[in-house]
Amino acid sequence: MAEFAEGELVEVCLKEDGYFGSFFEAKVLSKLHDGTFYEVEYKNLITEGENPQPLVETISADDIRPMPPTLPQPSTFSLHEKVDAFDLDAWWYGEIYGYDGETYYVHFPTTKHLCEYPLQSLRKHLEFVDGEWVPSAMSTRRR
Repeated sequence: MAEFAEGELVEVCLKEDGYFGSFFEAKVLSKLHDGTFYEVEYKNLITEGENPQPLVETISADDIRPMPPTLPQPSTFSLHEKVDAFDLDAWWYGEIYGYDGETYYVHFPTTKHLCEYPLQSLRKHLEFVDGEWVPSAMSTRRR
């Protein structure tokens, strides 16, 4: 299990209905219970009400990973390539199902949806396995 420092930028995996497989960007506010939980502040999720603030939650360390490395933006993606698509304030795992110019059609295995995205809303999918970022084809387990 990775450890995270106060102020570190991370991604939080939500496992609730409708969000399974999504990763939300957040900042670690504090380590709790000897590092088995962390208090995080989401970058793109806010509280409801008259004075919205960034949402703060206590999250299990098992549902947090470091930010993936910044890779150069590809000029294109291949058919069936694994990608993450930024949508609804989170990164979602999917696979390129087709493309038309700079519009890519991404299939999401967890929801069975097919959605279209511009190139700039996609990134190469990486897996965080045993403390390292690896291309998904190299991973032996899913995180």
